[in-house]
Amino acid sequence: MRWTYWVGLVAICVAGWVIYGIVNRLNTSLQPEGQEALAELRASIEAQNEAAFSRPAKKALQPQQANTLKNVYFGDLHVHTDLSFDSYLFGNRLDSDTAYRIAKGESAEIATGERVELTRPLDFVGLTDHAEGFGLHEACALTQKSSAASDYCSAMENPSLRFFLSLRAAGESRPMIKDLAIYQDNAEVARTFADSTWQKIKQAAERHYEPGTFTTFAGYEYSPVLPDRGKHHRNILFRSMDTPQHAISAYDAASEIDLWQQLEATCTDNCQFLTIPHNPNKTWGLAFASHTIDGVPYTIDNWQLRERSEPIVEMFQIKGSSECSSAFGAGDEECSFEQFLPVCAESQETACIFPTSMVRDGLQKGLALEDELGFNPMKFGLIGSTDTHNSNPGDTEEWDARGPAGFTSSPAARRLDGVGGRSEGSLQRNPGGLAAIWAAENTREALFDAMRAKEVYATSGTRITLRVFAGFDLPLDIAATGDIAAAYQTGVPMGGTVEGKDGEMALFVWAAKDPDNAPLAKLQVIKGWVEDGKRQEAVYDIACGGSQLNPVTHRCAANGAKVDTTDCSWQSSEGAAQITTRWIDPDYAPNEDAFYYVRAVQNPTCRWSTYDSLRLGRELPTEVPATVTEMAWASPVWVKQQLTPQ
Repeated sequence: MRWTYWVGLVAICVAGWVIYGIVNRLNTSLQPEGQEALAELRASIEAQNEAAFSRPAKKALQPQQANTLKNVYFGDLHVHTDLSFDSYLFGNRLDSDTAYRIAKGESAEIATGERVELTRPLDFVGLTDHAEGFGLHEACALTQKSSAASDYCSAMENPSLRFFLSLRAAGESRPMIKDLAIYQDNAEVARTFADSTWQKIKQAAERHYEPGTFTTFAGYEYSPVLPDRGKHHRNILFRSMDTPQHAISAYDAASEIDLWQQLEATCTDNCQFLTIPHNPNKTWGLAFASHTIDGVPYTIDNWQLRERSEPIVEMFQIKGSSECSSAFGAGDEECSFEQFLPVCAESQETACIFPTSMVRDGLQKGLALEDELGFNPMKFGLIGSTDTHNSNPGDTEEWDARGPAGFTSSPAARRLDGVGGRSEGSLQRNPGGLAAIWAAENTREALFDAMRAKEVYATSGTRITLRVFAGFDLPLDIAATGDIAAAYQTGVPMGGTVEGKDGEMALFVWAAKDPDNAPLAKLQVIKGWVEDGKRQEAVYDIACGGSQLNPVTHRCAANGAKVDTTDCSWQSSEGAAQITTRWIDPDYAPNEDAFYYVRAVQNPTCRWSTYDSLRLGRELPTEVPATVTEMAWASPVWVKQQLTPQ
């Protein structure tokens, strides 16, 4: 069913308000009510012992000079401010300008009064507020509103978990509501208000853009709803401020195909866009399925449209890792990293991982589709981001984790205990990941083009440097020389495709630790291919930090790195500050198409829940690990047999 903008908006606003009125007596306020409650909240935050552990010293932004061999830039392409209705509902009142200032290194207080601050500023940011809520602030500012609209706007100002749940339920049920409460049956006013929000977003991005130093993008999130808190959302980014006048939302486009078609129709002349799906793990199998959110099978034209529109996938964020599941394929132990959803049981349709939910599954399927279609519509790169709803881009350091959403996850006691004493879900979140881009300079055009080329990678939040090249003619001594110019001349970087042939298929990998975090433990290669119509994969440890590599099992021995969970200090004597290697695929077959991606694994450090426990002087929670092994995942390289006619 396709809706006009105002019908969809009313489905959330009015239906949500009706449900809210029914359950109002059961509401639990998300914000302190009255001065006494506010004082108690502030006192609890002041009692948190921020000196219970050490943290790195704050550093100033240090711009990098343009470099033809490219620099790595770190940023966040999934950030919500007070313009997102759910963020506002959770109590966030920090606007776009504040979000940009936090990204540049300023300190700020979130809704509860907890302070957020990055150790190092970001290089770029894309603010991605939900387009479905554009215009709400303008509508609520009207002096003349219906009674229902006034009640709705009042509820927005007083955050309530039940109100949010009622809105979500209304969206999932998709009722047709004819009574237009906020816009008084004026669809033109609704669109005008939404376009006004979009213009304000673009203006803020322009105010903070500093080419060569700090890059901002015009962007937003397209957010159709799924049952049981599922996500089939996409962030849309533009190469410049030349964008469509209207931000296409789920009220305009019923499916991802509609979204891409409308973007192509309205993003013309100098306008360029790309879309980035996030949370494949929570799409209930839709992420890499062969049909749309409406259940319509993809056509060849649809697959081509997807290939043009979607060069990268957000694989890691606060809602977990979408790399792989230990139940599928090789089942390597790293698949369990920040992964909390179970594999689907028979006939289970939601709240679980399908074989088409995870990135590795999508890459495998792409190889199979190439045999069928003649091209690979799932040849995508990998990034991480946060999905924060606190206006704090890139705040991914475990020691500074303040939760993803205002009063629902702050202060520390609420993060550990959850709302109403329900810690499930709260404890399983993480601070989110970062997007890393290899580009010649820090400008919109250079970064956007690098995303298009897939010369990007994901991290789980630390700033590991990771570089990968592939080819049959990489110099034998390249691991020793680190000659990047030679690597570009004789191979392809991450995101590229190599023409298969006889010989040794090699990868040159260079990784360096985050200067403010623990050493590296190992490098791994994940290979996928199709053999006799069946998907195959293998995982190899290819270089070890401080331990030996077993040549038979292709596994690194544990290097013995320890973490002191009484103060979260880690060992710097074990592991490696830098690892370089030239790895040859021992199982390469000249007649197979394959993908390879590299995973860098860091020594263990304290998880955010351990830092919060130290803040409060508590015992560590037993439901989650006390430590994490942060990671970085390079975009794949592909080997394609006979790219050109022989």
